[in-house]
Amino acid sequence: MAMFVHLVPESRSSLIHRNGIRRLRKAFNNTPGGVFAVPVVRNFFISHQWCRELRRRNKGPLVGIYFRIPDTEEVWIGHYGQAHRKMTAAHAVAEFMQADDRQGWEVIIPRPIDSGEIHRIRSLPQVVGWRFRPDAKGRVPCTCRFCTRGDYGARKLRERLGAPDD
Repeated sequence: MAMFVHLVPESRSSLIHRNGIRRLRKAFNNTPGGVFAVPVVRNFFISHQWCRELRRRNKGPLVGIYFRIPDTEEVWIGHYGQAHRKMTAAHAVAEFMQADDRQGWEVIIPRPIDSGEIHRIRSLPQVVGWRFRPDAKGRVPCTCRFCTRGDYGARKLRERLGAPDD
């Protein structure tokens, strides 16, 4: 059985422990709807790469919900913002392991995760992963009001880099 990790705010962990992961993200653009997760691999950074990006929009610390699904179950895999492909969970983990750059990849399970499938709930270091996008290091950030809404220091960033006209 394939093991995946789903990141959620710590305040929801007891609810998820009791009821499972019931909140499914809706389909948008080329991305199908479902539970977003990353395969658990030996590299801690790669398995928890989304932590820092998700923390930008969530209040409080994040925890990892580790769960197992059958190897034959159909899931969607791909890089965020790009088209995803449907395949079995075992093939998705294998493709994830063989990718040259695994940053930004996600697996979408198109059904709720039952509480019996949850293996463990673990608190995580909050500074693991990337922000904005996996290859953002060294790039000038977007300063439009949509991308910087609610961010700490956004006004100074827009003043320094010059915000585009809205």
